[in-house]
Amino acid sequence: MQQRARTGARAGWPVPRRALAVGAALVLAAGPATLSSRPAPGPSTAAPTGTPENGQRGAELYRQQCASCHGPRGQGSQRGPSLVGVGPASVDFQVGTGRMPVPDETAQPRRDEPVFSADEIAALVDHVASFGGGGPQIPRVSAGSLPTGREVFAANCAPCHGATGAGATLTNGWDAPPLYEATPVQIAEAVRVGPGLMPAFPSQVLTDQQVNDVTAYVRQLRSERLDRGGNPLGRLGPLVEGLVAWIVTLGLLVAAARWLGRRAGQ
Repeated sequence: MQQRARTGARAGWPVPRRALAVGAALVLAAGPATLSSRPAPGPSTAAPTGTPENGQRGAELYRQQCASCHGPRGQGSQRGPSLVGVGPASVDFQVGTGRMPVPDETAQPRRDEPVFSADEIAALVDHVASFGGGGPQIPRVSAGSLPTGREVFAANCAPCHGATGAGATLTNGWDAPPLYEATPVQIAEAVRVGPGLMPAFPSQVLTDQQVNDVTAYVRQLRSERLDRGGNPLGRLGPLVEGLVAWIVTLGLLVAAARWLGRRAGQ
């Protein structure tokens, strides 16, 4: 009896253990089906990056400031182009330079003070990225070579922006804006994105290091703009500056001669 009782006790334990194992297997098997039958979480829990609050903020800002022109999902409309696949660099450039949002429709938005804070811009960039597509990422700028940057700038940028980066008038009311107020990241973003009439320069055309080089050179142009000792006359060179000086001097001599002539005739 004792042997049977001990055997019965040992035989009795596996029954609930097997039941627990079977129950756990059923729970694991039923889990995904149960979850899939539940309603999908709201947009506040599906931000592309950052916290759910950041995703909510980006969606709210986009709905208030951008959706009326670009559509609720960035599909575009008659008032604004599609934002699907433009990439984070494009959104960061347009919003960070104050070109977007615009109060009125215009062919070429001008640089202005940003409407949004840095955190709000980051939230907008994340929200637009949730529309899908690829596009250039926000570049990371590092030190560059001034001589190489000068060569790259002369070949690719100076024909429109001028040798000094002061900007120039193009066609059909468009212009190449001055580059002095742009930050290093904004310069690199413009190279990759190609805003307005400017062509985009992907990495197959200009490497990341070449972008760093031209960014360093543009920043050097900004520092050279602060000349001492008079007007730099656009840094057009000593020949043009000498010609301007002669014209101004001759104008003063003619004006002085006429004044003296009138006094002598009195």
